Amino acid sequence: MKLAGLRPIDVELEPGTTMHFWAPKHHAGKKGTTITPLDPSAADAATATKKKPSSSSSRRRRRRNNPESKPNVVLIHGFAAEGNVTFQFNFGVLVSRYNVYIPDLLFFGKSSTTDSADRSPEFQARCVAAALDRLGVARCDVVGFSYGGMVAFKMAETRPDLVRSLAVSGCVVAMTDAVNKETMARLGSGSSAELLMPETLQGLKALFKVSMYRKMWFPDRLYKDYLKAMFTNRKERQELLQGLLDSNMDGKIPIFKQKIMLIWGEEDKLFDIELAKNMKEQLGENCQLHGIPKAGHLLHLERPCAYNRQLGRFLAHVNSQEEQEEAN
Repeated sequence: MKLAGLRPIDVELEPGTTMHFWAPKHHAGKKGTTITPLDPSAADAATATKKKPSSSSSRRRRRRNNPESKPNVVLIHGFAAEGNVTFQFNFGVLVSRYNVYIPDLLFFGKSSTTDSADRSPEFQARCVAAALDRLGVARCDVVGFSYGGMVAFKMAETRPDLVRSLAVSGCVVAMTDAVNKETMARLGSGSSAELLMPETLQGLKALFKVSMYRKMWFPDRLYKDYLKAMFTNRKERQELLQGLLDSNMDGKIPIFKQKIMLIWGEEDKLFDIELAKNMKEQLGENCQLHGIPKAGHLLHLERPCAYNRQLGRFLAHVNSQEEQEEAN
């Protein structure tokens, strides 16, 4: 991560609530830093990014000369791993053209809160957005995977001023009780907590089996280390799963003005491609769907080159379209 120009940063949103990020190195020194609510440098950065729009040619010159002027991309992880593990094969192709931000959602990695009992995806979305505000990010493209995709949708819904576009995979806009029950019944699992929060080696192997198209062998030692390192804060994460269902009781899909790209593994067993097709129809003409063959739920890890190509094309299209609009 550091060789790619990213640095670890802790953003204190309020006393007791801190969100950990990997962020471009212009935010911090080599060892990272902590940004507090009253940090004047963060406020100065936010003010600096909200200057009046200029011509596309001058903006391109600034991007070449100043890394802070590059477009911002935020990568939001899923439920079984923190940010740097989830996107380990994807962020590297983005850092030369974009300012990449990789947060750990609350109760994942080094992010935590002792101040709030809210466990909804809306709360996660508010915290990510607030942290980006502190880091001076005025506009960004958001990439979300699985649970992180649901958080990304909430960010787009509640902060359209911040989120310019969405690229999501392996998720739904609203995880209703009906969708959850159908998915668990199809997979033969008693509950989402039982599937997504394994406590045994066998349970973790079962999770990887349904998440991947290819049959891949890993030594038991690796599974044991993964269980120990990735599945912490079990009580809080089980509350997050319940909060996910409680927050989507009505199942209504909001109207999004952003461009949306659904990048899907055609062999996804958790959220199959038919669900993605139905979601595309519901989201309307601003939404596109691209299926990746021979890939399951973890498509960005199984077929990173195919995933990265499609993501890169979408981000390039969104940026070029905005430049043309501003030029006109």
